[in-house]
Amino acid sequence: MAAGVTDGASATPLPHSAAAAIAPAMPRLEVHPFPVFSTLALHRSPSPGVSVLELNRPAKRNALTRAAFAELPAALAVLQADPATRAVVLRGAGSSFCAGADVAALAETQALVSGGDEGRGRQRLENHIRGWQAAISALETLTVPIVAAAHGAVVGAGVDMITAADVRLASADARFCVKEVDLAIAADLGTLQRLPTLVGHGVAAEWALTARVVGADEACDRGLVSRVYPDAATLFAAADALAASLASKSPLAIAGTKRVLLHARDAGSVGAGLAFVAAWNAALLPGDDLRVALEAAATGAAPVFQSRL
Repeated sequence: MAAGVTDGASATPLPHSAAAAIAPAMPRLEVHPFPVFSTLALHRSPSPGVSVLELNRPAKRNALTRAAFAELPAALAVLQADPATRAVVLRGAGSSFCAGADVAALAETQALVSGGDEGRGRQRLENHIRGWQAAISALETLTVPIVAAAHGAVVGAGVDMITAADVRLASADARFCVKEVDLAIAADLGTLQRLPTLVGHGVAAEWALTARVVGADEACDRGLVSRVYPDAATLFAAADALAASLASKSPLAIAGTKRVLLHARDAGSVGAGLAFVAAWNAALLPGDDLRVALEAAATGAAPVFQSRL
């Protein structure tokens, strides 16, 4: 089924069977079942090398509880240690991607500073915030690429999560909102650090200061998402096909590209970024993936890379 996009390109997500048919063969790996979580779900896509991380509180539009903030980095650690996972699709179950942090979870933060010594209470609060920050940042530090598939409500912590992903796609019904200022707080889980690098400082400031709801087309025009699809089903199929394409590439090259892009964003200068990528490639280019890629390019065959781990 053809998918409409707002940037003028055409995108036709492939069915699982078609994506698998054109993807290069991968080494056989022992595949273990994923553990069970209470607020999210891990499962394997039919596409080779692709795992799905799904926020799984659909009745609450996947609002993040205290348990969810604990389970998110635990689930990402499982994916990091799984040799069969070479790309991840991040999505939400039900009608929305994520409606933000659960109100009860936000209320719990007040108890951290009540009673006892004020200085120690504020230290507890800072530790709490840093723990939640680390949970979101674990998306960014995962060495395999994450494709975020955003539909419905993408609010507060939902924006934090997608900005920590590597690629962002959306359905036409997606609505984005940096909501925190309306809750009398400054967004503190990464949106104010990551969003300006995606949409520009001025646009990020307007969105964050007004808490205005931003539609999918505007989000695409501004660069928050790469493409917009007509509905969630088409979006999820497109995200899976893109992840399958990423999973077929050299794991070392993918990990290196992700890390160098993040370093370039955070280093603050082109010179420092060039020095970093020179050191990275000097360390990893002698690996077997380069030989495989060059041989495939010479013969026209699809490259078959070794396991990520």
